[in-house]
Amino acid sequence: MYIYEHKKWPKFQWDHARLAELLADVRYKQGRLLGWMDGIGFQLREEATLATLTQDVIKTSEIEGEKLDTEQVRSSIAKKLGMDIGAARQIDRHVDGIVEIMLDATCHYNAPLTEERLFGWHAALFPTGRSGFQRIHVGSWRTKESGPMQVVSGPYGREKVHYEAPDYSRLKKEISVFLKWFNHSQEIDLVIKSALAHFWFVTIHPFDDGNGRIARAMADMLLARSENSRQRFYSMSAQIQCERNEYYQVLENCQKGSLDITEWLEWYLRCLQHAIVASNLVLQTVLTKAAFWRAHSGESFNERQRMLINRLLDGFEGKLNSSKWAKIAKCSQDTALRDITDLLGRKVLLKDEGGGRSTSYKLCLPD
Repeated sequence: MYIYEHKKWPKFQWDHARLAELLADVRYKQGRLLGWMDGIGFQLREEATLATLTQDVIKTSEIEGEKLDTEQVRSSIAKKLGMDIGAARQIDRHVDGIVEIMLDATCHYNAPLTEERLFGWHAALFPTGRSGFQRIHVGSWRTKESGPMQVVSGPYGREKVHYEAPDYSRLKKEISVFLKWFNHSQEIDLVIKSALAHFWFVTIHPFDDGNGRIARAMADMLLARSENSRQRFYSMSAQIQCERNEYYQVLENCQKGSLDITEWLEWYLRCLQHAIVASNLVLQTVLTKAAFWRAHSGESFNERQRMLINRLLDGFEGKLNSSKWAKIAKCSQDTALRDITDLLGRKVLLKDEGGGRSTSYKLCLPD
């Protein structure tokens, strides 16, 4: 028996006493993080927001098995936030669409959530009208033609059904009740409301595809509302990706259980707790970047050097060698070597161990 088949659906229940201490700790960590960020200055806060949103967009797609280009995501967010990060990458419209959803959710967190807004998010998520090779209904709820909406695993012919969503004929009523609650219910803490909205929406599963990403966007929207801030300094999606197996297991347990969803709320709060703690890594990267440029404020760098140094400071994937430098900077191998040699001489770059064709370089970071 699925949770939505209970007569009192969707009157969720939970153990307030069991969650009280955990919720208080999450709220304390939120306040402490926001207070600390408030003291580091506007520019660093914008850098931290850019880094966090980039991570959030990438990880919410990875949860669904989709790998996005980090630099495209970063360029898209920076452009939409009006931030100058140097030469921008050409951006795929699919990447732009996911970024638009996340920014609309977090920057306009107090705006009502409507059917039209959700349809816009869904259309932005699937600009070609397809999910992979399959054509889907875009900007509308699933229909009779969609067939049963099931979460399955296992080989063809031996699939295991983990969950089956409500029939398409129920969707109009289900969404109406959900949106009324989302826009008007004020009696619960907004962090708890974020967890409930996430669970409720993926349980309804109203779209042919993209339900998880949209549920995580509306959860982020309520977290932004709980902090009264459009700036994001931690990524819930990144933490869910780290705890992906538990995420799906807890969802399945509660979707097949009673209306008591304490288990889901407890997992969500712990995941949020971990996400806030993990934000230290992102924020440390931002502070390191600021310290680096402060230490080299009186020095001259050409455009190629600045771009590659910033790539290294933002977390370059793999090792940087002269061939990669030439490819990224769109210059010759000789020009790349001159750029690198200059930075080696100034002790901005250091050689990694190894030599010859395997020679790679890293930044010499200030204390």
